[in-house]
Amino acid sequence: MTVEQQTVMTGAETDALLERRETGVLALARSDEPYAIPISYGYDAEARRFCMRLVSASESEKRRFLSDAPEVRFVVYEEDGTTYRSAIANGRLERLPRSELTPEHVEQYGSAKRPLFEMWEETKGDLDIQLYVLDPDELNGRRIDV
Repeated sequence: MTVEQQTVMTGAETDALLERRETGVLALARSDEPYAIPISYGYDAEARRFCMRLVSASESEKRRFLSDAPEVRFVVYEEDGTTYRSAIANGRLERLPRSELTPEHVEQYGSAKRPLFEMWEETKGDLDIQLYVLDPDELNGRRIDV
């Protein structure tokens, strides 16, 4: 029988997890219809803010869920032997217009890793690439030792 101990991580521990990971799962919903996708992100520990570059095709499911500033939940997790860590951010995803892009934003988006490969039915010219910021209303981390 295993013994499980769950503890709340400190803000510094949560920031460390978010800085060393590169991907997470972004969950959106409309009415009673959920939608979740794995994405890469950049994280600014000082501001406790996420930067995301989301790519969608014209008729994609993702684009249907990315209405004006949707409420989202973003989950990042890792497993290290018998230790599991996760961070959950809740808040509103805000689109960043290119006209408001600053050098600091460029640096943060630069730390958002792209997948090693991308598969799209459309040509790259037909894809919509938008920059988003998640400044969470709530950000918590947990650690479970088994």
